[in-house]
Amino acid sequence: MSPTLQAQFADYATFHGTPGNKACHYVAVPVIVLTVVALLAQVEIATVSGITITLAEVAIVLVTAYYLTLDPPLALIMLAAFALCAWAGRLISPGVALALFVAAWVLQFIGHYVYEHRSPAFFRNLTHLLVGPLWVLAKATGRA
Repeated sequence: MSPTLQAQFADYATFHGTPGNKACHYVAVPVIVLTVVALLAQVEIATVSGITITLAEVAIVLVTAYYLTLDPPLALIMLAAFALCAWAGRLISPGVALALFVAAWVLQFIGHYVYEHRSPAFFRNLTHLLVGPLWVLAKATGRA
């Protein structure tokens, strides 16, 4: 893990210390990632050799490139998770994806305001919107 990622995880962790908030995030963050990918997959950008490229694939490539600068092994695990989300996201209607997205964000805010009594980390640092999914994955895989 790079020193940059260690510092970002340490900062992120200061906003996620209570068991209730952590539990909310362990459920909500993967749902948010899934639904964002599902919704972005609705936006077609181009068709190349019969393969449709959506905004989801573009976002996955860009976010994975960023994650590779932080921790290549973790980035590759996240890429596999993104691929699974891209597949599963195509099975979810946009309306259901949007409803799940909103519900997951409500759960996030419950975690912060009911359990943590502190605003979300991304209010102070927008990169935490990208750090959060990697932090949850690192926790789930024992890498953090």
